[in-house]
Amino acid sequence: MDSEISGFYKLEPEKRMQILARRTGLDDGDIDKLKQFGALDKESADDMVENVVSNYQLPLGIATNLKVNGEDYLVPMAVEETSVVAACSYAAKLARRNGGVEAKATEPEMIGQIQVNGVENLEEFQKTIKKKEGRLIEEANSADETLVKFGGGAREIQVRDIDKENTAVVHLVVDVRDAMGANTVNTMCETVAPIIEKLTDTETNLRIVSNLSDRRLVRAEVEFAFETLKKEKITGKEVADGIVDAYEFAEADPYRTATHNKGVMNGMDAVCIATGNDFRALEAGVHSYAAKDGYNPVTTWWIDEGKLKGSIEVPVAVGTVGGITSVHPLVEISLKILDVDSAQELSEVMASVGLLQNFAALRALVTEGIQKGHMKLHAKNIAKQAGAKDEEVDIVAERMTEEGEVSQDRAEEILDDQ
Repeated sequence: MDSEISGFYKLEPEKRMQILARRTGLDDGDIDKLKQFGALDKESADDMVENVVSNYQLPLGIATNLKVNGEDYLVPMAVEETSVVAACSYAAKLARRNGGVEAKATEPEMIGQIQVNGVENLEEFQKTIKKKEGRLIEEANSADETLVKFGGGAREIQVRDIDKENTAVVHLVVDVRDAMGANTVNTMCETVAPIIEKLTDTETNLRIVSNLSDRRLVRAEVEFAFETLKKEKITGKEVADGIVDAYEFAEADPYRTATHNKGVMNGMDAVCIATGNDFRALEAGVHSYAAKDGYNPVTTWWIDEGKLKGSIEVPVAVGTVGGITSVHPLVEISLKILDVDSAQELSEVMASVGLLQNFAALRALVTEGIQKGHMKLHAKNIAKQAGAKDEEVDIVAERMTEEGEVSQDRAEEILDDQ
């Protein structure tokens, strides 16, 4: 198979599909599936990215029961992993019995980095930049007067010394308001860089936003009375102790930390994708923030005054305007469902979802094990594939789970016995 296709990006999607079929052996059925663009039509998709042949779709579910800062939210989540939406909804249900989640976002400030080479005297360089800070901020803001009109704009100039000879980094701190902000920050850095070169007789190289958005943090807290946590023969205190023990395991071992934090991102990424935001940037920001002093869990769990308490602190760089928010119809619908008034409110919801998702995962681990829960859901899916209907689904799934044999053949055998 030859992957070299000259001018592929210039072709219409239909023509691209034909070439793809010839090159890869896709049959008519495969092509028909590719043609099902869904809510995002092929013209819009073709405008968004290069070399479009179809849309790749994920299930869009709605997490229920979420209460943050006294407000109720239905949360769109685009995710393929079984049980994520259900787990978030259940965790939110338990949390609301205890008052819900309290969350607070800082101002939506992003950092733009300008790499400056040829800095022979860092102290003199810093003095010059500090002296001209007002002018540099003014020039940066001239690149996006609309943002300034809405209360945003460049706020501060910082100079950082890094472990690279004769190199300094200028940080441009920008309040991006309700945007994610990458494009604006990049443009401002491009505007300011030539001025820095002239002022300091240096050369600039990279001029780009940083995804370690530690000026754009969200902190959220939740608590659970022991009574809320009990399950069957397991007391609430036992569940709480188990969750704290699991957190301490993650705090002590980076191999566990990675999975702990991945559980947080199960929820945050799903909301991020549903609302048309950049989940790669979100992932980069959260994990790099977690790794600033070693690699640590982004959530903390402890027991206080007879309650299990949890908190999260993460950078959340997301927007409700710009990007594909006005291009992708399902993004527009998701934001309408979520009904947030600002990017800060969206970030508070996302961090709250991450905290609850982590709670749900830890609770499952200490009470029955994630795999057992997944197996039950998997058994139901297999039962449906085998032709089970209505109450038959639960009967077949439960039988297979008890036997420890979950397969379509076994499901069909159980159905035949009914």
